[in-house]
Amino acid sequence: MFPILQLGPLAIQVPGLALLIGVWVGLALAEKEATRLKLNPDAVYNMAFTGLVAGVIGARLAYAARYLSIYAAEPLSLFSLNPATLAPTEGALIGLIAAFIYGQRNKMPLRPTLDALAPALAAMGIAVAAAHFASGDAFGAPARLPWSIYLWDDFRHPSQVYELVGAAGVLGLWWAMKQRRLPPGITFWAVIALSASARIFLEAFRGDSLITLGNLRAAQVWGLIVLAICLLVLKAWNQKAAASATALEDVQHP
Repeated sequence: MFPILQLGPLAIQVPGLALLIGVWVGLALAEKEATRLKLNPDAVYNMAFTGLVAGVIGARLAYAARYLSIYAAEPLSLFSLNPATLAPTEGALIGLIAAFIYGQRNKMPLRPTLDALAPALAAMGIAVAAAHFASGDAFGAPARLPWSIYLWDDFRHPSQVYELVGAAGVLGLWWAMKQRRLPPGITFWAVIALSASARIFLEAFRGDSLITLGNLRAAQVWGLIVLAICLLVLKAWNQKAAASATALEDVQHP
């Protein structure tokens, strides 16, 4: 793995660099998609950026709260660039709340705005996988396979590569979906559902997962919950869109 890129006297943390590139690409894709959907690209960009900043700050503070004594002794550690010292679940929740508040205050249409944010989420999935590959985090379970890699004193599944391929697949499916005339908001929830499905499947190859119920892993439990929510929303929004289309057709052809 490649945690540090040495450029003369400058040592660059590759995982952090991968995440920064992911943010830049994700915001650019969201801005471009907003233009295609006839939304205000600046508003969508600012909404995504607000959610991102709030999410990162919230994730760091939530992580620090878990290890309060350590951060109380070294408060400057709060400004560390190490992505491993973040609480992703809490950060995602805080970021979503901040983005939602921004959207409400600026009276942004919910469903098209969600669709504009979908490629940013897909791009960030690739960035997170690349950061894991660079740092060696999210390493695979021990396995003797032709494609196994030697990491942490054992031959293992290249789980970071699996994650990278899965995230790239989600982005590719988003690209295919955007070519179709789907009801507003459907693409966003489809991307979330696909990402959750990939997490449920790929978690089985991880060697550092937290086991909760039997052989079920914590990330799989959360993935199943997120997937169930997505499927319920997709069903409800599809039914509403179909009902609206039927009502419109009845009006046009009484």
